[in-house]
Formats: sequence, structure tokens, C-alpha cells
Amino acid sequence: MRYSGFRLFSEGMTGNRGWRPVWRDPEPKPEYDVIIIGGGGHGLATAYYLAREHGLRNVAVLEKGYLGGGNVGRNTTIVRANYFLPGNSEFYSHSLKLWEGLAQELNFNVMHSQRGLINLFHSDGQRDAFARRGNAMINQGDDAILLDREGVREILPYLDFDNARFPIHGGLYHPRGGTARHDAVAWGYARGADARGVDLVQNCEVTGIDISNGRVTGVQTTRGAIRARKVGIVVAGRSGQVAAMAGMRLPIESHILQAFVTEGLKPVIDHVVSFGMGHFYISQSDKGGLVFGGDLDFHASYAQRGNLPMAEHVMEAGMALMPMIGKARVLRSWGGIMDMTPDGSPIIDRTAIEGLHVNCGWCYGGFKAVPGSGFSFAHLLATGRHHAPAARFRLDRFARGDLIDEEGTGSQHNLH
Repeated sequence: MRYSGFRLFSEGMTGNRGWRPVWRDPEPKPEYDVIIIGGGGHGLATAYYLAREHGLRNVAVLEKGYLGGGNVGRNTTIVRANYFLPGNSEFYSHSLKLWEGLAQELNFNVMHSQRGLINLFHSDGQRDAFARRGNAMINQGDDAILLDREGVREILPYLDFDNARFPIHGGLYHPRGGTARHDAVAWGYARGADARGVDLVQNCEVTGIDISNGRVTGVQTTRGAIRARKVGIVVAGRSGQVAAMAGMRLPIESHILQAFVTEGLKPVIDHVVSFGMGHFYISQSDKGGLVFGGDLDFHASYAQRGNLPMAEHVMEAGMALMPMIGKARVLRSWGGIMDMTPDGSPIIDRTAIEGLHVNCGWCYGGFKAVPGSGFSFAHLLATGRHHAPAARFRLDRFARGDLIDEEGTGSQHNLH
């Protein structure tokens, strides 16, 4: 079914009786060409691009729970391409270009809003660092504008510019940055993959990975054994656990990143704003809630509830930046499981086991990377070659010392 304004009108006039399910609920087949473990944003995008770009339709996505129930539905929805280091900058630039045409391509409203993102700086040293980052972004082909204090005040007049401890000196403005609706992204990719023949199998937990003579042959699940020529692990914070089924130890740790939403308020924050002197970022949703987050909880965990000391820390940073939000009531919070690599950059690569591939280690960057990650991983699975924008996300870079040291927050290097 194709969605359109006419379809909305006609269904409204006929009692909405003509809508069809957005995707099928198939039984798993005995064998597939490719199995994707993980029905989140990255896994669904991979399946979609396998079908659309490479014509592979005998593909299954196996999800332990329901589609989009993991980190793709537990994040602050920020989309940006303001990375600095070669290896990351070209990848996120490619991903942002895919975002910009995603709703039209999927025929599904992912609510991509390029409202602009501003990273604030509070010292001369930060100004120099952001000027350098902005130049790197422009050289990459993306957009960046260095704002002075008055330039920021014109756009964000509600900030505490004269904070005695953290005075605002300016900001780096990324106009094409913004937000999207997290679960709509998962639904759009799921619908697109299903329409091209991909089987999306929910409530199907992978309990083992079958290997014979150094080659993957399939997986064991709670719904029986399924054979496959190739298997892709795309399970975010659970990557270490699933890889262990194949006897692998990945260079990642799993940490909790909390996020928060307030009650609905009148529109006041038009952009995404990031605090330079504390890890705090905020935007306002279409429902009026302030959506914000900050630092990791800084200890390895699989508990998706978060901890109160870090909640207090994040809200202190918010109050230092914009005291006006102090009376807003927080309605809910949640924690996503971040798969953190030692250098803060992801992994998209084949493994030493023939036919077994991994896509993990997205740290803070997972949501904004969904289209690019799916596109690049599908390219690797289908062709056996690395997609150029993701060519440096090799698994062996840690052994070779060829790190993309964006930010190793969270991992303990001595353990890897």
C-alpha cells in the first residue's frame, strides 16, 4: 500500500477500513541466504538495502522481542554530520545525505527535521577546536558556521550567557543537523524491507551460532534451527553476548546512556543545543516535551533503567546552561545500552569465521548512523568488499593500532 494525502482522505471518508498491516508476520523458513540478528534500526536498514541495492530477497531479520524495541526506540533522536576525524567524517556525511531523502524513498514519514544543531563553546581553546572542526566539516562537503557570542544570542536568546563559571563565547552551527522520529525510522525500514520480500521474524531469540570447519552455517533460535550462508550480528549493546556464541570476544563494553523527557511545553527550543562545558544536549519534540541527555553512567551494565546520580548530574548541566527549564517536570527517563569501543568509533567488518559479520560499537553515534550503517553493512554482506565511507571501521584496527580516536569514553583499554 502506498501512502499519500489522497489515501488519508479516502480512508477517512470510508471508516479507515482499507488499511493493510505495515509488514507481514511470517514463520521462519528453514534456510536463508542472509540472516540479520537484530531488528533495530541498523538491522532493518541493512535488510532493506540488501533487497533494494543488491537484489537479495531471501533474507531474514531475527528479533528477540519486537521490531524497534531496543536502542532505536531509546535515544534522543539527534541527526548530524559534524564529525572531525577522517574515517568518521565521510561516513556520517554519507549517512546525512541518505537521511535527507529517506521519507520520500521509504514512502513513510520519518519526521526528519533539519532544525539545526549548535555546539556551544566557553573558552578560547574551545573556539579554536570548533573552528578547526568546522573547517574539516566544510572540506568534507558539509555545512558549518562559526558563531560569536552575539550570533548565538540572536538564535538562542534564552541561554545563560553570563554564567560566571561557564560564560558562552560562541558556537559551531550545523544547519543541516536536527532530529527524526526514532520509532518511525524503524517502521519505515521494516515496511520497505518487507515489501521487497524480507522476512521480519519477531519473538525469535538467537540462542546459538552454528559453525562448521571455520564457516558459519546458521543459527539456533527459540523457534528452531535456521540455516544460512551468511550471518550479520547487529545487536548494539548485546553484541558481546551474541558474538560469544561464536566463541568471539569483541573489543567493546556495554554501558548505559540515560535520556529524559519533560512535560509538554509551548515551543521555545527551535534547535538542538549542546553544552560545551558539560555533556548535555537538548531539543524539543513535536509534542512539546524537552528531550535531553548527557554522560554515560560510566560502569558496565545491561540494566536499561539508569541510575539517579547520573540523572542528577545531567540535570545540573542543563540548569547551568539554561536555568529557565528548572520548573519543567520530568515525565519519564530510560536507558539505552551503548556498545562502546576503545576509540569511540564503530565496527563494520567480517570476522575470522567465514560468513560471519559484525556491525557494532556505535557508542553515542548509533541513531544518526542508521541509514549509512545499513547501506555500508549491506554492501559488505552482498559484495564482500568494504563500502568506501565505512572502509576504516575494520575490526582489526585495534590490533594494528590504526585507531579512529573520536572518543573512547566508557571502555577500559586495559581489558582489550
